[in-house]
Amino acid sequence: MAAPTPVSALVHSSTLVTAGVYLLIRFNKILIERIMDKILLYLSIFTIFISSLIANFENDFKKIIALSTLRQLGLIIIILRLGLNLLSFFHLLTHAIFKSLLFICAGIIIHLMNNNQDIRFCGKINEYIPFTIIRFYISRLALIGFPFLTGFYSKDLIIESVYIININMSLLILRILSLSLTVSYSFRLFYYIYFGEVNRRRFFFLKEDKLINFSIIILILFRLIGGSLLT
Repeated sequence: MAAPTPVSALVHSSTLVTAGVYLLIRFNKILIERIMDKILLYLSIFTIFISSLIANFENDFKKIIALSTLRQLGLIIIILRLGLNLLSFFHLLTHAIFKSLLFICAGIIIHLMNNNQDIRFCGKINEYIPFTIIRFYISRLALIGFPFLTGFYSKDLIIESVYIININMSLLILRILSLSLTVSYSFRLFYYIYFGEVNRRRFFFLKEDKLINFSIIILILFRLIGGSLLT
């Protein structure tokens, strides 16, 4: 069920979507180590692979970010299955920051486009809301684990842990391929926003709101320093 973008920012970052993962972290000893064991590992790996693959062919703005959430939660389950509870909770916290920023920036873009969510009509939109687009791509860089942004601190630890602990080569290749697909759909989104088709007839609101800009600035500060503080 589709929700308004501010609601999506809250749901995907901190509440309903992440509630199940939080419960798995809290009851890790009972659910994972005794009951689910390897089944959860295989399911989470195929989840992140399929969600990353679908995101590379999706054109709906909010669906791409929602599939990104599904992929991040699968990554948390993988590292939880390997027994690193604190690291999975750490990534859950960093994910909440950049996912809320992504949804707010996406909401501004959709609002500007007169409620159009198709990324194929978002070409040259950086000329109208440059500050929002800059913040949007800072959050995308954090999502793919760009060095010294918040996502880097948790994702780098996760990848190192996967290399050290896991010895199954087929699962390791699927994980690396899924991480590569994350980078590819992020750059696909970048291409459509900067070099895509221009359709100015859809533009309705041409100014950035000061109050929303203020909230985005607060989130971007957490994005830049949050990882080092949480570490």
